[in-house]
Amino acid sequence: MASLPLCRSPSSLLPSWPHRPVSASFHPKSSSSPVAAQVSVQDLPPQDPAPPADSRPNGTGPGSSNTRYLWVNPNSPRAAGVVRARAGSGRRSRLASAAAALGACEPDEAAVAAALEAAFPELPSEQDAVIVLNTAAAARPETAALALRWFLANAGVRRKAILYNVVLKLLRKKRRWSETEALWGEMLREGVQPDNATFSTIISCARACGLPSKAVEWFEKMPEFGCSPDMLTYSAVIDAYGRAGNAEAALRLYDRARAEKWQLDPVICSTVIKIHSTTGNFDGALNVFEEMKAAGVKPNLVVYNTMLDAMGRAMRPWVVKTIHREMVDQQVQPSKATYSCLLHAYTRARYGEDAMAVYRLMKDEAMDIDVVHYNMLLSMCADIGYVDEAEEIFRDMKASMDSRSKPDSWSYSSMVTLYSSTTNVLGAEGILNEMVGAGFKPNIFVLTSLIRCYGKAGRTDDVVRSFGMLEDLGISPDDRFCGCLLSVAGNTPAEELGKVINCIERSNAQLGAVVKLLVDRSASSESFREAASELLSNARGVVKMPYCNCLMDLCVNLNRMEKACALLDAAQQLGIYANIQTRTQTQWSLHLRGLSVGAALTTLHVWMNDLYTALQNGGEGLPPLLGIHTGQGKNTYSDRGLATMFEARLKELDAPFHEAPDKAGWFLTTSVAAKHWLETKKASELVAV
Repeated sequence: MASLPLCRSPSSLLPSWPHRPVSASFHPKSSSSPVAAQVSVQDLPPQDPAPPADSRPNGTGPGSSNTRYLWVNPNSPRAAGVVRARAGSGRRSRLASAAAALGACEPDEAAVAAALEAAFPELPSEQDAVIVLNTAAAARPETAALALRWFLANAGVRRKAILYNVVLKLLRKKRRWSETEALWGEMLREGVQPDNATFSTIISCARACGLPSKAVEWFEKMPEFGCSPDMLTYSAVIDAYGRAGNAEAALRLYDRARAEKWQLDPVICSTVIKIHSTTGNFDGALNVFEEMKAAGVKPNLVVYNTMLDAMGRAMRPWVVKTIHREMVDQQVQPSKATYSCLLHAYTRARYGEDAMAVYRLMKDEAMDIDVVHYNMLLSMCADIGYVDEAEEIFRDMKASMDSRSKPDSWSYSSMVTLYSSTTNVLGAEGILNEMVGAGFKPNIFVLTSLIRCYGKAGRTDDVVRSFGMLEDLGISPDDRFCGCLLSVAGNTPAEELGKVINCIERSNAQLGAVVKLLVDRSASSESFREAASELLSNARGVVKMPYCNCLMDLCVNLNRMEKACALLDAAQQLGIYANIQTRTQTQWSLHLRGLSVGAALTTLHVWMNDLYTALQNGGEGLPPLLGIHTGQGKNTYSDRGLATMFEARLKELDAPFHEAPDKAGWFLTTSVAAKHWLETKKASELVAV
């Protein structure tokens, strides 16, 4: 393509044009000529008289000056482009000035009208209105509606819905819901037909303003105005249905999206995962996560965090670890919410090492950790006996400069519980003193843990003193506290038992009466059974089994086996102990997991009597295999695991049950060995107390 020549020709070459010149600034590419140039498509540049050659600086040619000219043939196609560029530059400048004036004026109808009339002496176009509204109202959204009305009345607008949509988007950006509803009403009064963009904008505005029910309401209006939702609208509405609690509608739309092969996006998938998680359908949440990856949708940070939260709620820490590993592999940068989900998942599942690893990573990155997360960690440490780790966390809390991280009453309660579980009396008392010194009153959880600690240490008088603190503070004993006193009674020597029974009676008169019947040798087993049945029938579901376990511990310790068996029978009648015994053609099993030591021994006593009875009816009645399932790990009612204690007990009885090498927590024997052992023992000797 030929270049445009720089022209310094004398005016005689072409006749002068009578038209007004149109020119624009031009800067030559050559860095050695830093002079301005004028571009003209009409007349030639004016010619100055040529100075003498010796007066020209640096040997420049004739006509050299600080201004250079570029002439363009008006018949060339380039001429139209130059004119358009010149006109476009002027229009942009005019619109920018109009937007600035509109943005600076007060949100008053007269002020807005004056600013726009000064900016547009001629009729503005529809595009002019869109540009000005977008630019000016972004800074001053209060003027948006006023400017809109002026443009609708004074501009050449053919599609009024476009201008309304511009202002609606601006209101959405500023989250002005009341103004959005008002503008919608004005739109309808003016007879303007809303389009898909109108509804999509209003729906997303309602969602951004935290009004999911409003988003659903506008979505359901769309057919009334002849509008069909697009994919973006469906995405917003699925999320809105989920936030509004209408899980069924959200899942119905999601199923439609899958059936019609819509392009899924992370927003839809995150919402559906959250819906499944909220309703407890954790397998459904995992399926959506896998489906979106199979469909080529890359999970973002929100999706990963939603999945981590869902699997934490599902108590599936192994899945949490897998998802987190995938997140790291995909180089998705974790946020504070990510670490919060990980801590929640690992602490709930008592994954101590993983929880502490996340905690130390958060410390290394100087991330804010509030008291809620600290308390989750302390509660976990108290349950699994992480003494050193809990002390480290508690020190960090006290050393923190952030008031949101300082220990609260729950923090002190967890530390007392921790020291109680390890029978560290001095540690528990020290934390209690710190708690009082920090201005917190001991609550019922602290006193319950303290009494348990004193009971395990055999300090009955301190148990009574702590019970007096409960009364002094005006705290009413609850079921958990009464269960703790029962547990302490089960380990209290007979000569001091009356002190604890007195505390039980003052806490719960009905429970105290049952304990007195248990201790009284003259009271019949039947009267004790009836009183215990009435107590358990009226008790809350969560405390029925703990009450039974503790009462049977007390029966065994006081050598009240007949009453223990009566209590076990009453508990089975009430459905408290379900499926303790199972029978198949090949194996009879006794399931003791979750029982206290006394309850387990009582159940074993009854089971051995049943086996003895079956043997008396004929040895063929026994199956080939007999098994006792104690479970493994720490027992709630004992410092040692039930399996460890039971193994020792079976050896004392010379019972032929042996721990199964391939089934942890199981003790097995054959019918032949069991028959030989039962024949050498009388039923009353099977469990010596």
